Amino acid sequence: MLDIIRKRRSVRHYLPQSIEQEKVDEILKSAMFAPSARHTQAWEFVVVRDKQTILKLASMKAHSQFAEGADVIIVICSKHFDYWLQDVSIVAAHIYLEAINQGLGTCCVEVFESKTYDKTDAEEYIRNVLDIPNDIHVFCLMPIGYPDPAFPFEEHQDSEFKQEKIHEEKW
Repeated sequence: MLDIIRKRRSVRHYLPQSIEQEKVDEILKSAMFAPSARHTQAWEFVVVRDKQTILKLASMKAHSQFAEGADVIIVICSKHFDYWLQDVSIVAAHIYLEAINQGLGTCCVEVFESKTYDKTDAEEYIRNVLDIPNDIHVFCLMPIGYPDPAFPFEEHQDSEFKQEKIHEEKW
């Protein structure tokens, strides 16, 4: 598992290559296998492959433009409950790691408590594009694709481990 974690990077450049449905299914399984407070599993997912819809999602704000190159975008949503935000955060981490495990790349695009280019609510923007009900939170977009080797990245190294960040028993 640590080998997969070392490879985890925010990938923003993708090859124009279709992702096999089996790989998308494995990513979604990993998301649904995430722990959930009180086993609520309030998460919901919108899987977007339509290129015109992907372009609309990517045009939401400056930090979402790279998503136009993705073959698939998984939109992580949730019904409201006390710990929904924690649960979907873990789900996003599972998606990151399983994407790497499948030879793919992704990068989280924040939606919750974010603004669009015109300073409107990003959740509302995504709800409108994807017909998501108003009582469902939209947490983030996870654009997924085959990483473009023209934009290489290094794996995480042991030198990034900072012992001074660890406090034993007390601060």
